[in-house]
Amino acid sequence: MAKRKSKSPQHARRTFTKQFKQEAVQMLLDGHTASSVSKNLGIDNTNLLYRWKAELVAEGGPVAETLDAEVRELREELQRTKRERDILKKALTIFSQQE
Repeated sequence: MAKRKSKSPQHARRTFTKQFKQEAVQMLLDGHTASSVSKNLGIDNTNLLYRWKAELVAEGGPVAETLDAEVRELREELQRTKRERDILKKALTIFSQQE
């Protein structure tokens, strides 16, 4: 029977500073894809970025504030778009009645 090779020595786990994690998550929030961020920063697993993001959002701080500001802006844009849509619907109704 063939001998199984013993497992290679375990790789030392890398540790990342909180500032590094915040900067990586900020890049993710700025619109970069997780794969490009992980490739640029030398992170093997993109899921790690999403885990960091969830942790930073849960504890609050600058990442949560950034997300809150983005949500606020998107809600304002949505309201403006809805108003514009309603105005266009009314205009269409008015112009279609005149014919």
